Amino acid sequence: MPTTVFTAFSEFLKNNVRIDSGRNEVALASKKNLVSEIIKFPDGDEFPPLHREQSMDYGSYSRRTKIRPLDDIDIMIILNAQTSVYVDTGAEIEIHVQADAKILPSLCYDGTLILNSIKVNNLFKEHLKGVTKYSKAEIKRNQEAVTLNLDSYEWVYDIVPSMKAHGDGDNTFYLIPDGKGNWKRTDPRVDKERTNSTNAIHNVSVLDMVRLVKFWASNASIPEIKSYFLENLVLNYYTAVDTSVVYEDIEMVKVLAYIYHNIHNSLEDPKGFQGDINHLSYDERDKVKAKAGDHYFIAVEARTLEGEKKMEESIAKWRAVFGESFPKYS
Repeated sequence: MPTTVFTAFSEFLKNNVRIDSGRNEVALASKKNLVSEIIKFPDGDEFPPLHREQSMDYGSYSRRTKIRPLDDIDIMIILNAQTSVYVDTGAEIEIHVQADAKILPSLCYDGTLILNSIKVNNLFKEHLKGVTKYSKAEIKRNQEAVTLNLDSYEWVYDIVPSMKAHGDGDNTFYLIPDGKGNWKRTDPRVDKERTNSTNAIHNVSVLDMVRLVKFWASNASIPEIKSYFLENLVLNYYTAVDTSVVYEDIEMVKVLAYIYHNIHNSLEDPKGFQGDINHLSYDERDKVKAKAGDHYFIAVEARTLEGEKKMEESIAKWRAVFGESFPKYS
């Protein structure tokens, strides 16, 4: 049990916020095994051939910004496009396949050579059912991935079919299911590079600050905020400031103030694909702003008490911000 704010935050991050290192090692080994199983799917006979990249990590787990519990891991499986081309109609993105491509024509909308992402997901689902050590494969509710449940682990895998596409010049990106049968752009490389580069230039662990804010949001009795938006909100703060200190409590005060002042603003997708990713309604933004403001003042009180060497009182204030999972003073 901690006697200082510093040790309280250290224990909190280790025991309640970050993914447990032991479980993370198991998850990494399990993920590697799963990808190796998918690579064994019949190439070009019953299943489309894979691109030479084969797979790519995707989502907050790959960016190391996920918090406990480790409940899902996203993996993109990259199919060989076999000279398919994409067409942006303005309303949606279509993938037009070649008539002599392996398997892909059978996954198109009836009477066309336009690839149906729901059919692709269904093909993944059928093949994933046969992978050993996994209990059940089902299409995710939003139709964008196949969820694979494991027999012996607490997390599931979201398997996302994709194709690599070429944009202007040498630019490349990826197309993944849009949930409606067509496709949408993404590029996990951009998000990972942004997260890593921002983290590298600061004294504080920006990864830990993202995790702390996600934990705060999930326990603050506020409207649900999508993880990706919240992550980019914190990253926007740390790309806007030049300096930070190593202490999470000092930084948390600043980040709460930033959320208060910016939660009503639009936030453009850093990849340039999705437009404004602030999904909250005006009323929801108001509620988040009010809570961030309330907790900002509590955090300022906590910092003042710490400066007065009143560690027990300061830690109690931080428990009011983060909830009962934050350690008690002892």
